Amino acid sequence: MQNEILDKIMKPKAIAVIGASTKPKTIGSEIMQRLRDYKFNGKIYPVNPKGGIIEGFQAYTSIKEVPGEVDLAVIVVNAKFVLDTIDQCHEKGIKGICIITAGFKETGKEGAELEKQLLNKVKEYGMKCVGPNCLGVLNTNPDVMMDATFAESLPVRGDIGFVSQSGALGGGILNILKDLNIGFAQFVSIGNQADINAETMLEYWENDDDIKQILLYMESIQNPQNFRKLASRITKKKPILALKSGRSAAGASAASSHTGSLAGADKAAAALLKQSGVIREFSLKNLFANAKAFSNCPIPKGNRVAIITNSGGPGIMATDAICESGMQMAKITDETKEKLRSFLPSAASVKNPIDMIASAPIEHYIQTLETVIADENVDMIMVIYLPFLGLKDIDVAHALIDIKAKNPQKPIVGVFMTTNDFFGKIANMDVNMPFYMYAEEAAEALLRLDEQRQWMNKPAGKIPCYDVDREKAASIIKKSIDEGRDQLTTLESIDVLQAYGIRACKYGLATDEEQVVTLGNSIGYPVVMKMTSKTTSHKTDVGGVVVNIRSEEQLRNEYRALLKRLEDKGLLDGLEGVIIQEMVKGSREMVCGIATDPQYGPMMMFGLGGVFVEVMKDVNFRIAPLTDEDAMDMITSVKAYKLLQGARGTTPAQIGQIQETLLRLSQLVSDFKFIDELDINPLLISEKTGEGIAVDGRIKVRLKEAQETLKGACSCAC
Repeated sequence: MQNEILDKIMKPKAIAVIGASTKPKTIGSEIMQRLRDYKFNGKIYPVNPKGGIIEGFQAYTSIKEVPGEVDLAVIVVNAKFVLDTIDQCHEKGIKGICIITAGFKETGKEGAELEKQLLNKVKEYGMKCVGPNCLGVLNTNPDVMMDATFAESLPVRGDIGFVSQSGALGGGILNILKDLNIGFAQFVSIGNQADINAETMLEYWENDDDIKQILLYMESIQNPQNFRKLASRITKKKPILALKSGRSAAGASAASSHTGSLAGADKAAAALLKQSGVIREFSLKNLFANAKAFSNCPIPKGNRVAIITNSGGPGIMATDAICESGMQMAKITDETKEKLRSFLPSAASVKNPIDMIASAPIEHYIQTLETVIADENVDMIMVIYLPFLGLKDIDVAHALIDIKAKNPQKPIVGVFMTTNDFFGKIANMDVNMPFYMYAEEAAEALLRLDEQRQWMNKPAGKIPCYDVDREKAASIIKKSIDEGRDQLTTLESIDVLQAYGIRACKYGLATDEEQVVTLGNSIGYPVVMKMTSKTTSHKTDVGGVVVNIRSEEQLRNEYRALLKRLEDKGLLDGLEGVIIQEMVKGSREMVCGIATDPQYGPMMMFGLGGVFVEVMKDVNFRIAPLTDEDAMDMITSVKAYKLLQGARGTTPAQIGQIQETLLRLSQLVSDFKFIDELDINPLLISEKTGEGIAVDGRIKVRLKEAQETLKGACSCAC
């Protein structure tokens, strides 16, 4: 049903422009001109209280006077008249609405209230609405030919579906499409996105064959969970490239935990996009440079790149860019090399990069490219041209385009280090391959193609459900909140982790010296002693952690010294006791945890831990709940992964067990959504077994939310 109504907006057979005008340089006039000049295939009904003729079309004084059925109403009247106009559209039976008019929530409290009333009417009437405060919509399909925007230039036909949250930005892009050498299939300026947003259009375009790729300019993601669900599915079929602005905005609950202090709104957005298979770009230049590759190249079968050049220096620079991106330089077969030698001069290099040397005529470009395309070891090709000896850039480009037309199976990109005049010429040509000025741009475009290949081939992740003691965890947390504490003690935190099957050190709690000694003797030396306090969070700041205690005598002395330090600092009253733990030997310290972003929800973190966590910042984030693929990506993406694999003779870490630890944490925060922060630091990698063992833990909850959730729950150890 939703798509049927969206069809009335994006593929209308009749459009009414309510607020159409004869006054030049007004939005009502500009939209009428765009519809006329782009030769909209349906009927156009201008609506203006004065009637008359507007842009050659009979105008009507009211939408109710329009004689035929109307699919889409484009509204450009003053904001104070919009609600009445919506009522009239409802009476007329119009379901598709595009409100260009500004003056809603972007203006403040009164505008926000007006927008709320607008949305209520749209929902009540079963309409779908683009805007308000937007540039409009367009569809370049020959069966539609609709430009219902007020951009300066008419759109260029292409295969891109583009959603822009900024109308002005969208208009600027529409004006330079020809220069960018790309085109749009459909465009939607969502403006205030009161009703239709990016997710709406993602779902609408999912199975639209006219749209081969989706581009997004977003300042916010309204419903991260729904976005993730839709984008994860759609990116398996077609690429989504997103430019997400607002990278500097503050986000996660920061302060007290390592995870929280390293998190932030942009890290949450980055994690969401990555988990959804969305390719994130950080500039408009890159967004459209890489979109150009998707418009003109198939998805490659692998990441092996061949470089063809007529100059050694650019060929080496291109090689560096390919290798640094993680792609591979293709190993040219002996058969291909032999064929290349048959026509290239002896000074040429037939190894990859293939250097035809500066004297290469156009025939060598043609023969070399055709030969390399046929090589089964080559997945993608970069062709570099520099102007030498009168060889014309446009002639080489024509030759490459002809070859690509006959060989569409592999991506081919051109790097033409020539004048801007060349790029002006190809902007007016029907090209089938992207052209760039610099090798680095071309290498990034190939990388984006390869990232899409990897994502499409990647198995769909699964969210496992482990057998855990949820009741025990709930009772531990409830004891804390019943005492008005939003932060669990170290002992409580470790108990919760163990209830969820997370491997922690053997330990016990002692409240006096004799209990301390009994536990130490029972666990076996060496041991670690850690204070657990209801008032002190970071134990190392007060000397509350003592490691490598090797005897009963040393244990007694360290315990007495701890009490003295706390007494001197006035912190003795908050001491709950000390935890005596087995001492796990290991030099590799990782960290994992949870921080909560107010919009995106729980964020999982994994990376290099210990005292270096906030210095090195070798960590990454994903939005919970995690799939098994998400958890493995988190582990393999950090630089410290090489340490986990067993560097310099160390025991390789049990990667599967660490992955399970992350998944169990994800299940914990899914079961107890009020957990605000959680740190396991360090997650020590045992030199003996390679296990990831939680040596320390801390959990903080949102107290009021936890109290509401656990109200009436049993507080005993069930």
